[in-house]
Amino acid sequence: MKLLIIIPAKNEERSIAQVIKSIPKSIDKISSVQIIVINDGSSDNTAAAAKDAGAKVITNKKCLGLARSFSRGLSAALKAGADIIVNTDGDNQYDQAEIPKLIKPILNNKADMVIGDRQVKSLEFMKAGNKYGNLLGSWVLRKLTNTKVNDASSGFRAWSREAALRLNINSSHTYTHESIIQAAIKNLVIKNVPISFRERQTGSSRLISGLFTHIKRSLLTIIRTILMYKPLSTMLFFGAIITLPGLLLGLRFLYFYSSGQGTGKIQSLILAALLIMIGFFISVLGLLGDLISCNRKLNEEILYCHKKQLFKK
Repeated sequence: MKLLIIIPAKNEERSIAQVIKSIPKSIDKISSVQIIVINDGSSDNTAAAAKDAGAKVITNKKCLGLARSFSRGLSAALKAGADIIVNTDGDNQYDQAEIPKLIKPILNNKADMVIGDRQVKSLEFMKAGNKYGNLLGSWVLRKLTNTKVNDASSGFRAWSREAALRLNINSSHTYTHESIIQAAIKNLVIKNVPISFRERQTGSSRLISGLFTHIKRSLLTIIRTILMYKPLSTMLFFGAIITLPGLLLGLRFLYFYSSGQGTGKIQSLILAALLIMIGFFISVLGLLGDLISCNRKLNEEILYCHKKQLFKK
């Protein structure tokens, strides 16, 4: 079994070498461990430090963001013949000694994707906004995907080769939420593994430049991904929310009209008709989206077969 570690990094010169050197090179049931650093247009010596520490380095000529850097790393790992792929961060907040624990459910054929649970509630050094934003985001994803994901934003994750082949990241911001939604929709088994998480010692987060910006972009990614894969149920839900008040207003008008008090209630009838029409059109959009979604599933199956041939071991 070949294990590939991918590390998207931007301006992590001060910590990247320590991360690489702390990765276990000998793991039970693993024949080889290789490390790929995706240098996302760093302005410091991240690439040189990673190379000197023994990692293969892929450099983006300009900053492409976490999601696209992750996608490049995933493709490189598959091309290198990875059986299991682990993503970690270059800031040394994760304990790389826990990689064997992270990949154990995949080795035992009990999971397709494993997420390191930072146990965010107990992290005293994490800012309140980040902490409760993460807890809320994880709760929303659990409800949307019917999974038991505890830490939706954790960057310490592992995938089997089959799971990685089926993953197609469309976001330009972060892969964390989208990959969970895709895994759930594609019936992949997701497991949580409790991990330790250290306070950052060097620099600041390269992803979360502003909390509200991150929340906004993550929320848009979640909504878009859900609409891509579950347009019918989503649009029917929103269509029903708009149609129901219209029906109630229509019934209200009929009640007053039948009792001879319909005069002066015409505004209710107009508003009811408007709401019902909007709800109907939203539902029709859901039907059209569902047809497009069926086509997307066929295209993704073709892409999966193409990847298997392209990244043939």
